[in-house]
Parts: sequence; structure tokens; C-alpha cells
Amino acid sequence: MQSYLDFEKPVAELQGKIEELQKLGDTDEAVEIDEELVRLQSRAENALADIYAKLTPWQRTQVARHPQRPHFGDYVDNLITEWVPLSGDRKFGDDQALITGFGRFNGMPVAVMGTEKGSSTKSRIKHNFGSARPEGYRKAVRIMDMADRFDIPVISFVDTSGAYPGVGAEERGQAEAIARSTEKSLDLGVPSIAIIVGEGGSGGAIAIATANRVLMLQNAIYSVISPEGGASILWRDAGKAKEAATAMKITAEDLVGFGIVDGMIEEPAGGAHRHMQAVMDATGKEISAFLEEFSGKSREEVREHRREKFLAIGKSLM
Repeated sequence: MQSYLDFEKPVAELQGKIEELQKLGDTDEAVEIDEELVRLQSRAENALADIYAKLTPWQRTQVARHPQRPHFGDYVDNLITEWVPLSGDRKFGDDQALITGFGRFNGMPVAVMGTEKGSSTKSRIKHNFGSARPEGYRKAVRIMDMADRFDIPVISFVDTSGAYPGVGAEERGQAEAIARSTEKSLDLGVPSIAIIVGEGGSGGAIAIATANRVLMLQNAIYSVISPEGGASILWRDAGKAKEAATAMKITAEDLVGFGIVDGMIEEPAGGAHRHMQAVMDATGKEISAFLEEFSGKSREEVREHRREKFLAIGKSLM
């Protein structure tokens, strides 16, 4: 069943009428009902397109958090073959929020890692709502070490509100683990691409998104803190999250303009949760183009490209 956001209410109402008419499809008035269905479906599609053509930053935040939006597992299922997940950081345990492993993309060996939020109550609890603990980032470092050793490109899918801030995570060195993962990402001699598919929150996202190419889905967000957190700090009022979302410039369009990310993957009207296959195809094309572009580059060229990319951030605004 489709889940509707608050601002999608006009579409939800039209869809409700469509479903009511569909139940009457076997009556003597079937022809008239079919004509009305076509008219209502056209209105619903137009309404959805109109709404998504002018989303505010806060509305994009809601879309990025949509419970039916494709998650890490969906990207692996659709884009990666011969998937072999690898678990554990060899120091403490296995984190279920940050998933890592190896597989093939279009026949090419790749290392894949990403944050998984889960799609049901049970899976969300299992994956800690996509908020990784230190062992998750240490596992990512382990996988990147292996990829670097065997000259295997790295693909990251980011969807997290941020690293887990619990006492246990802090006791086990959360900040140090994030820093080590970011350091390893910068030092890789193999090509790396990161895609923000939902939320890209704070250091928890940067730890696996410090790549040669960073892309965002059109309705994803990427920020140093959540709009609610930013509002709480700036105005001491989490209720001003809408204002914070606008002021923080967290959308793909804004971040591409600032040079923070390298490109945007467009989503059809209605978002990735309504058009999963189209988004998978578009994402796959971007990954394929990236791997082809970086094929044949030396390890030093790959490192230098990544270094220059991040050193250049902000220079155009000075």
C-alpha cells in the first residue's frame, strides 16, 4: 500500500476515488466508470508532477526519509551480482547498520558498502535505523583495505541520519572510528564513488562518502546535522526545522551548485519510492560511466584526483 506524505494529500484523495471506482468496475456502468478512471488517473499524475516540480527543502527532507524509499539492500539486489556480504570489524563485533561486501557490477569485481535503515519495524531495529556504531566504520576500513590490496573499485550507498551517539558507541571510540574511515577513504588507490540515496547525515555519512565522485539522488539531502538538530541549536526550537532546512542548503541542487557534490541523479515525479526501477537504471548508468572514466588511471592519479576534489571545495565561493 502506498504511503502518502502530508503535502501529497490532493493525490491521496484522487487515488482514493480511483480505488473506489475500480471496485465498481464489473457493474453495467463499466464503460462510464472506465472513462472516469482515465480522467482521474490523469488528474492524479498531473497533480503529482505539479507537487514534485516545486518541492521545498523541507518537503525534500520528508521524501528522503520516506519509509518506502529504496534502501541499500534494494540497490544491491538490483545492481550487484554474486553478492557476498562480509561481517565484523575483527575487534568488537558486527554492526548491522553499515553493510559491506564484495560482488560484481556489470561483471566487474567491486567492493560495496552502505548504510541500511530497514523497511519494517523488525528490520529497522535490527539495522539500528541506519545509524552505525564504531564497529561499522572499522568494518568499512577493513573492506576498503581489502579492496585497495586487490585493486577493486569501491561503491558506497549512503542513507543515514548520522552515526549512533549512544554511550557504548562513544566508549568504543565513535569519533576515532569515523575519522579512520574518512582517512582510509581519502587514501584509497582505487576509484571510489559514493551516492547519497536518502539522508546523508554528518560524519556518519562522510566516513563512507569521501570518494572520487559523490552523487546525490534528486530528493536526497546531505548536511552536517539534521534540520531538527540545526533548529534546536540555532533557535532552541526543533519546530523550526522547515526554516532550518531552507537555510542549511541541504538539497542536491544547492550542493551541486556549491561544488560539494559532483552531480545529481534525477528522480521521476513522485520520487524513487514510486519509480524504483527507473532510479536503479539511472544509478547504474552513473556508476558504469564513472568506472569507465577511471579505468586505466594509476593509483597515484586516483589519489590526486580525490585530494584535489576535496581541497577545491569552497574555493569558488571565496
